[in-house]
Amino acid sequence: MLVNDLQNIANILRRDSLISTTEARSGHPTSCLSCAEIMSVLFFNEMKYDPKNLRNPDNDEFVLSKGHAAPILYSSLKRAGAIKTDLKNLRKLSSPLEGHPIPGSLKEIKVATGSLGQGLSAGLGMALALKFQKRKSRVYVLMGDSELAEGSIYESLNFASYYDIDNIIAIVDVNGLGQTRETMVGHGLRNYENKFKSFGWNVIKIDGHDIKEILKAFFVAKKSEIPTVILAETLKGKGVSFIEGKNGWHGRVLSHEELNKALNEIPENKIIKFKIKKPKKISYKPKSKRLEQNRYFLGESVATREAYGKALLSLARSDSRILAVDSEVGNSTKSDYVEKNYETEGQFIENYIAEQNMIGLSLGLEKKGMIPFPSTFAAFLTRAYDQLRMSAISGANFTLCGSHAGVSIGEDGASQMGLEDISMMRSLPGSVVFYPSDAVSTEKLTFLSNKLKGIKYIRTTRPKTPVIYKNSEVFRVGDFKVLKESKKDEFVLAGSGVTLHESLKAHEKLVLEGKPVAVIDLYSIKPFESKKFIKFVKKHGGKIVISEDHYKEGGIGEMLKGELQNSGIKINHLFVKGVPHSGTKDELLKKYKIDAEAIAESVKNFR
Repeated sequence: MLVNDLQNIANILRRDSLISTTEARSGHPTSCLSCAEIMSVLFFNEMKYDPKNLRNPDNDEFVLSKGHAAPILYSSLKRAGAIKTDLKNLRKLSSPLEGHPIPGSLKEIKVATGSLGQGLSAGLGMALALKFQKRKSRVYVLMGDSELAEGSIYESLNFASYYDIDNIIAIVDVNGLGQTRETMVGHGLRNYENKFKSFGWNVIKIDGHDIKEILKAFFVAKKSEIPTVILAETLKGKGVSFIEGKNGWHGRVLSHEELNKALNEIPENKIIKFKIKKPKKISYKPKSKRLEQNRYFLGESVATREAYGKALLSLARSDSRILAVDSEVGNSTKSDYVEKNYETEGQFIENYIAEQNMIGLSLGLEKKGMIPFPSTFAAFLTRAYDQLRMSAISGANFTLCGSHAGVSIGEDGASQMGLEDISMMRSLPGSVVFYPSDAVSTEKLTFLSNKLKGIKYIRTTRPKTPVIYKNSEVFRVGDFKVLKESKKDEFVLAGSGVTLHESLKAHEKLVLEGKPVAVIDLYSIKPFESKKFIKFVKKHGGKIVISEDHYKEGGIGEMLKGELQNSGIKINHLFVKGVPHSGTKDELLKKYKIDAEAIAESVKNFR
């Protein structure tokens, strides 16, 4: 009886998917039809969850990595009683049922998918969070075979087997067809089996349209002590004779005439009322204690990356949910302070050199109640930009540190110099971008980031810089600090990080030469209180020299120019040009004309 009922539900999901996509006049119905039996078994027999509360922390979790199959996910949620939205409103502006799953539109969705190859890393983050919290739940990730060409998948496979994450079950819908042609290996399940096994995964091969085989596969998978993947051989467009297994139907919907023909081929049954199994309640109480501040002395030389590590350790001591996640550069980012401290044992996750997985993992961890702080070189974050973009779309809430930013890192050369990271992080919706200049500001901004929502980015540098703030200094999001000013100022020097200290040196030089200037610390790049800034600059000459250890495009100077449009304020912008060379910090700041000398000259030759 169970098998027949689940098959009936699979057919209902098929019909829903066809009807909703035809009504929307767009979508990917054939990708829904191939996984109908899998979705039926998952949502109506396998997973333990509360349909009335999909935010229950003990629920089993589902991630639709092949996000273009969203219509069948919506149908499953609707038929399970988790949502009430009319499926015929798919892809309408007024509807939460977007073309691909988006948490901001449908609160029952936790992570946005649709950019292929990312669901598995997010699922791993969720599974790892469940282990931290000692919950008995599992995570199920449905992937398409086309996305197995994505490199990020293999970062995730490596990670899962290394850490023996046995509470995740990946299912690959091997329908053999991509968007324009057959996938790399078509229905070559042996090829996929060899790949997954080589990464240390348990592999189960099944007919993805056979309910009995699907049920048995999940039963066996739950007994595995290593991560499991179920390779389900399916047909794209299954159930409709004139599109089943045929190329050219990806992203193509049926006309109303074709829909009627298709529906005649799919049995219409009344929805069976299944009693979905509820999860076992587990009590999880994170450990917490008072947050302790580190003490620094004025004039003391401390690298901002080191101050970040100490601040992160303080946070981790205060809250066991806080996790340092690093891509095997922890001794450089200084996140390894968390790893080395006995009080924070287990709160450091070594992700190894796999930045894409690090960001996806952090997204999943955060969605299940943990507080991740991923860190790596600012330059290496560029390869994970799509994961950051999708995390922002998912409404992610984590703090990211990019260290070794700019030419100031010195001899390592251009491949290690983050010179586009500010632009990248500013472009993310809802992001916050901080660029501290000393140990105190780094600590305060790290603590502040932990209180803010969204993706927060802290840019740190390799060289040591003198402490310029007292430990009692207060920093606010969107604000700036005035370090030098007088009633006779004719210019404002604005800097961040390393260039703030160069601006202070330029100030000394210019004052001695009879050119009074103010100096501002632009520690909050996004958001930025432009009204207050405009008022200050106009009071001090109406002219700015901004220097930054970053490329021109999308950096601090362009941010200021955008914020100060029509204000009448004039700006000279100093930035890094071209591909930098290896050299010492001071040699490079000088060569690329963002040092104190260049700043002073810019004031003298202001145009």
